[in-house]
Amino acid sequence: MAKDTTKRLTTGKPMSLILGFSLPLLVGMLFQQFYSLVDTIIVGKFLGVDALAAVGSTGAINFLIIGFCMGVCSGFAIPVAQRFGAGDYESLRKYVANSVWLCLIFSAVMTLIVSVFCRQILELMQTPSNIIDQAYSYIFIIFVGIPVTYLYNITSGIMRSLGDSKTPVYFLLLASGINIVLDLIFITQIGMGVEGAGYATVISQFISGISCLIYMKAKFPILKMQPGEWAWNGHCVATLCHMGVPMGLQYSITAIGSVILQAAVNNLGSNAVASITAANRISMFIVCPFDALGSTMATYGGQNVGAMELGRVKEGLKSATILGLCYAIIAFFVLLFAGKYLLLLFLSANETAIIADARTFLLIQSCFYFPLALVNIVRFLIQGMGFSIFAILAGVMEMLARSIVAFTLVPAIGFLGACFASPFAWIMADVFLIPAFFHVHKKLQKKFAAHIAL
Repeated sequence: MAKDTTKRLTTGKPMSLILGFSLPLLVGMLFQQFYSLVDTIIVGKFLGVDALAAVGSTGAINFLIIGFCMGVCSGFAIPVAQRFGAGDYESLRKYVANSVWLCLIFSAVMTLIVSVFCRQILELMQTPSNIIDQAYSYIFIIFVGIPVTYLYNITSGIMRSLGDSKTPVYFLLLASGINIVLDLIFITQIGMGVEGAGYATVISQFISGISCLIYMKAKFPILKMQPGEWAWNGHCVATLCHMGVPMGLQYSITAIGSVILQAAVNNLGSNAVASITAANRISMFIVCPFDALGSTMATYGGQNVGAMELGRVKEGLKSATILGLCYAIIAFFVLLFAGKYLLLLFLSANETAIIADARTFLLIQSCFYFPLALVNIVRFLIQGMGFSIFAILAGVMEMLARSIVAFTLVPAIGFLGACFASPFAWIMADVFLIPAFFHVHKKLQKKFAAHIAL
């Protein structure tokens, strides 16, 4: 019989559970960023600044589309976590089955639409003419790989909802190594240009997704479907969409602000784009612990709400906040003293102006990492508790903040204005999310009290 690799987060000390669950997630995210970073290093070193800027100029639209895929899959995993916490395995399997059907539909529709309009989107973003062709070549390949993105994110999301945060990491490590090897082969040996980085990303993610799928079938006996459980279920579909679509839209709405900001930055020229591209690659690597905490809190919140353990939800929030604050302080000092040297990983030392701007960008953002920690912790916890609609509203706050900066600060003070876009967005989101948490917590208290009374 296959060994059951599920894990409950409804008993035990929240701090140790959150740490234990988030550390494997962190390793996976670091390696995910690592091979993204390797893409950038290889592109910057072997193909030049224009190629680096081309890949970087697609970052916002990439996040807009791929972020929706990731958010939807995270949302689909929440009912699974709640049913697991409640011990209702029949409903759990029905949610898993209907998640698969929805992912197939969503991926087919999205791939068709964004692939057709890819070039027009880049033009609307005012991508500089000297890099738009390379930007298109790269992002078109990424968009064709949307079904692969759904495959990995739904399989890994389901495993995490069942308490297994380690296994997806193992397959991601394998895929990271393959990605690096393919980058080197496609770009340095075959001479494919930025297209090589795109193909390497899609192929490696496909391998990790298939690996997760095979493992799930072998190691999760509670997922073995019974007769009729693969059927389309309207109630399950409605619940999944209620959870998943708002989370996907949250990513996309947030990204709309980033797209508007990217368009403003594009007007500053390819050097400014390259500076922010380099800084964002480092920043995305450094903030992985916040992302890991967020993903952990979604599962933690889902399982404990399913078990009607609201007291543990607040304890978990306190523990995660302490962890987030400690790491935010550490990250600031790392970037203060080592940021310049990290940037030299994929920028030549003679690009002094680009390095100076990128370092300024990193230092300003790192001063606001604790608000970013709260955004991830509180937003994902609320989503895990079953209130995904608040994700959209938080995303709107971030979109408005970045848009304000794009239309006011960037035209007024240029590159320095762009440096404050994300910090302003994080603070605006926190102003909304923190009161929202106490609202939904109180609402669930009343709901559970009425349930117990019955």
